[in-house]
Amino acid sequence: MCFVYVLRSIKNCKRYVGHTSRDVQVRLAEHNNGHNQWARQNGPFVLSYADECATSKEAKIFERFLKSGQGRQCLDELGI
Repeated sequence: MCFVYVLRSIKNCKRYVGHTSRDVQVRLAEHNNGHNQWARQNGPFVLSYADECATSKEAKIFERFLKSGQGRQCLDELGI
């Protein structure tokens, strides 16, 4: 079981799309703790969207779609 998630920066409203096999709240905490330079510069974050996928491969494909132009457009239309 994997999750695809979308975080929104409180600081500058930037969007982050990722996937994980762990709990989404744990990943959110890691992002908010500044686990890498981008997260330190753009945090704190709130969880905007999360979807469960059956396999890691499915999650990676969905994440790639959400990062594409069409996927970003869908997220914009949904207000995510």
